[in-house]
Amino acid sequence: MRRWALAIAILAAVLFLGAEAQAVQQGHQTERISGSAGDVLEDNPVGRLKVYVYDLPSKYNKKLLKKDPRCLNHMFAAEIFMHRFLLSSAVRTFNPEEADWFYTPVYTTCDLTPSGLPLPFKSPRMMRSAIELIATNWPYWNRSEGADHFFVTPHDFGACFHYQEEKAIGRGILPLLQRATLVQTFGQKNHVCLKDGSITIPPFAPPQKMQAHLIPPDTPRSIFVYFRGLFYDTSNDPEGGYYARGARASVWENFKNNPLFDISTDHPPTYYEDMQRSVFCLCPLGWAPWSPRLVEAVVFGCIPVIIADDIVLPFADAIPWEEIGVFVAEEDVPKLDSILTSIPTDVILRKQRLLANPSMKQAMLFPQPAQAGDAFHQILNGLARKLPHGDNVFLKPGERVLNWTAGPPGDLKPW
Repeated sequence: MRRWALAIAILAAVLFLGAEAQAVQQGHQTERISGSAGDVLEDNPVGRLKVYVYDLPSKYNKKLLKKDPRCLNHMFAAEIFMHRFLLSSAVRTFNPEEADWFYTPVYTTCDLTPSGLPLPFKSPRMMRSAIELIATNWPYWNRSEGADHFFVTPHDFGACFHYQEEKAIGRGILPLLQRATLVQTFGQKNHVCLKDGSITIPPFAPPQKMQAHLIPPDTPRSIFVYFRGLFYDTSNDPEGGYYARGARASVWENFKNNPLFDISTDHPPTYYEDMQRSVFCLCPLGWAPWSPRLVEAVVFGCIPVIIADDIVLPFADAIPWEEIGVFVAEEDVPKLDSILTSIPTDVILRKQRLLANPSMKQAMLFPQPAQAGDAFHQILNGLARKLPHGDNVFLKPGERVLNWTAGPPGDLKPW
């Protein structure tokens, strides 16, 4: 009885909090990110670097997209939109001799199953084939073995090219990419699939679709905790406990009957609207640590509750994740209700003011056309901060570092 009374009291406080936050949602109360992070988020990369885009045969990119246009809409689509952006970007140079960076447009996730999931099995051979092509036809790869090249690799586990973590770890990063800079959605500390110097980016979430579902800014946030998604993956993890390292199952088992938690496997047509009515949005790991929920939460001003141990978040040098989000250790999921209800109202309101900052939202999106401060520009900022290249980038005449025959035998077959 005491538990239900407490729940009712908290729900009343949530309604009060929703009223307090209306001014924030209307844009009357925002807070600029303090210190260097705010400056980094608003940097303009134009004039700070030049990028040469390799003109590859269409079989590596546009032909794949023409065959399956669904690739434009899935959460791995950053590789396609980054290519389109660079083709018309002010940082593009047509003179490779003056380039700071070289970009190879390979759509490694645009090989979809009937259900729309990307298959990574051809990706290593496709990437290897593209690298062999540029190494044969241009001199720039060979002078650095890729150290001044960057690749967008938005697979579940980046350039390890597999959707199951154990197999991804067993494969490791494609050996030919060991010196290149990887721009990838996957990020986890001390993991073989995240190499030093990588740029971690948000997954693609459709900006126009989210824009179409915006609700009046004075709508109260009457939902305390919100989540829609799988708690178990019985088809791939029939015995349970492996999927999401058990964290999602723990959310369901502990809070399915808690009135503060609006959680379900259903994905209603009001999903985006519901996030805008929520104070906290759960962002737990699944098969990989990341998902589009993080983007959606930031865009809709819902405080992200990040449940993924050792995750490396997008643009961590520009976005103050500790200030806008809540981090909960996977082992602490059973205490999630007490953790969230113990956060003071003034702390919650400050997080909402930061989330209301337009530059925060913009940094998480890949809009068409591109806009100042968006995810495209944050990627370029990350590349610009790596300049000038160090002495270890360019090889001495005759020097070789990479082993072209390394990797699983299947990866060495022609693509």
